[in-house]
Amino acid sequence: MITFMLILHGLAAVVLLGGLTHQALAAIWPVRKGTGAGGGGALANSFRGVNARLYTNTNIVLYLVTFILGGLIYPAYRLAVRTWIENARLWSISGMFEVKEQFLAIGLGMLPLYWLLWRTPADQPLDPQFASARAWVTGILCVVVWYSFVAGHIVNNVRGLFGQ
Repeated sequence: MITFMLILHGLAAVVLLGGLTHQALAAIWPVRKGTGAGGGGALANSFRGVNARLYTNTNIVLYLVTFILGGLIYPAYRLAVRTWIENARLWSISGMFEVKEQFLAIGLGMLPLYWLLWRTPADQPLDPQFASARAWVTGILCVVVWYSFVAGHIVNNVRGLFGQ
């Protein structure tokens, strides 16, 4: 059951990673008026030209689902994997996961601000005075999720690399 929940946790993290990365890049590097194919290419402009506001609620739900699934598998990690990592004296791996826990808690606390910055009625444009704040908050959440994804995979795979 733990393996199944770990796989679900990883899949939810991948989807969250894609959605949050797409939204963050669209917020940080928006399409400018008058940029055609010469302004970064059609593919880059298509990627940047999405309605980033539409990602907000989905990203929040995915963050919460991933966080809850991680919390459900955490006792198995704490009892089996972390004990092995500490007995193997892999302090940097253990510390990397501790930092991941702190970053994710900070990200969880940032979700209400993230939602508030992106919230507007569908028929109104986003307020331009909050564009910088949206870009920063979304970018920070994106970095938190990327770091957590990489750290989680390293910790998940470390026993396979160093033996049982």
